[in-house]
Amino acid sequence: MASTQIASATLLALVLVCLAQVCMGSRKLATLVQPTPLEYHNGAVLQGDVPIAILWYGKFTPSQKSIISDFLLSLTPQPHQKLSSPSVSQWWNTIDAVYLSKAGIKSSKMTQILLAGQVSDEMCSLGKSLTRDQISELAAKAGPKKGGIALLLTAADVTVEGFCMSRCGLHGSDRRSGSAYIWVGNPATQCPGQCAWPFHQPVYGPQTPPLVAPNGDIGIDGMVMNLASMMAGTVTNPFGDGFYQGPKEAPLEAATACPGVYAKGAYPGYPGDLLVDPTTGASYNANGARGRKYLVPALFDPSTSSCSTLV
Repeated sequence: MASTQIASATLLALVLVCLAQVCMGSRKLATLVQPTPLEYHNGAVLQGDVPIAILWYGKFTPSQKSIISDFLLSLTPQPHQKLSSPSVSQWWNTIDAVYLSKAGIKSSKMTQILLAGQVSDEMCSLGKSLTRDQISELAAKAGPKKGGIALLLTAADVTVEGFCMSRCGLHGSDRRSGSAYIWVGNPATQCPGQCAWPFHQPVYGPQTPPLVAPNGDIGIDGMVMNLASMMAGTVTNPFGDGFYQGPKEAPLEAATACPGVYAKGAYPGYPGDLLVDPTTGASYNANGARGRKYLVPALFDPSTSSCSTLV
C-alpha cells in the first residue's frame, strides 16, 4: 500500500478536540493554527466519475446509513435535484473550482461522486478491535474501482488503533490499483467530546453547551463532518503528491488547513456563526438531499490564502 493519510485532530482553545481532519502519517493533537498556503506538488488528483464503494463494518441502522448516503449523494446531485442554498454541493464545488482547476483539470473532467455499491459486515469478520493494517485490508473488500474510493465506516462498538487518541479517521491509497480508501469511525460512545464536537461538550476546556445535531444522531453527524474532511483530502491529495502544506508525512490538506472552522466568526472553542433550524434548533451550514442538513468544515482557498466557509 502507498503511504497512508491520517486524520489530524484539533485542540480548540485549550481543548483537546479531535475533529478528524485528514493528513498523511501520524499526527498528534495540535493547536488551532492560522491558515497556511497549500502548494500543489504536481501529483495526481481524483477527477471525472469517482465511484464510492461503501463497507459498513458492524451494525448501522437504516436511518444511520441513509444519513451518510444522502450526504454523499449531496456532493454532486443530479440536475433535477435542486438543493437549497447554502448546499453541500456548493461546498464541494470549491474542490472543482479551486483545486482541480489549479491542477489543470478541464471542466469536463470535474469530479462526479457516484455511489457504486454497498456491502455490510455486521458480524465484524475481523473482530471489533482493528489495527491500522486491517483498515486497508477491509477497504479492499469494498471492491473499489480504479479512480474510485473505498469507504470503510465502523460502528460505535468497534475500536480502531489510534481512534480517539490521535484521529477520528484516515485516508490512504493503493497506487497499483489506482484507488483510494477512507476510514471514519462512529464516536458516539467512545469519544463524542473529541470526534463529534461541537455536537458534544469537549473533553477538556470550557464546557460550553453542545449544539443540536442536524440529523439527531451525534455519532453519525460527527461521522459526516469527519467524512467531509476525508473526502476533501482524498480527492485533492490521494497519493501524497497533490495539494498539501508542510511535511509529506503529516501535512495540512484542504480541510485540515482550517481546523475547527465551520462558519464566519469562528475562534478556538467556537465553530462560527452557524445557521439554526427554527423547528429543531439544530445547527448546520449546508443543505443536502431529501431536505437534510449537515455541518461541513471550512476549505482552504489557495487563491486567497484564507478559509472559505458557506456561511
